[in-house]
Amino acid sequence: MPPSPTILPLDPDSPVAPYEQLRAQVASRAAAGALPAGTRLPTVRALAAELGVAANTVARAYRELEGDGVVVTEGRRGTFVASGAPAASDAAQRAAAAYVAEARRLGLTRAEAVRLLESGWGA
Repeated sequence: MPPSPTILPLDPDSPVAPYEQLRAQVASRAAAGALPAGTRLPTVRALAAELGVAANTVARAYRELEGDGVVVTEGRRGTFVASGAPAASDAAQRAAAAYVAEARRLGLTRAEAVRLLESGWGA
């Protein structure tokens, strides 16, 4: 069995919720290829213990990742990085295009739209 992927520690001082830090880390690493399709993720309990967070925190991150199509859970076999990375990329492209269209409809400049995006990202 291949070694478990390394999940980086979460920032306890971050204003971003721990489940969201974990969700974002796994999603971005999967999109970048650092967690290739088929990579088995640690169990909820094992990862919670490793990160020093509640099991519900990891479970929520995994549920959201599964809802986004980043991972698939195969019952007792575990949770794996999904093979549909291009689909996630397509979804991101569609979301970005929708945001641009709405920003233009509202009469925002590019700088204003970027400022709003950056403001929302930090939330």
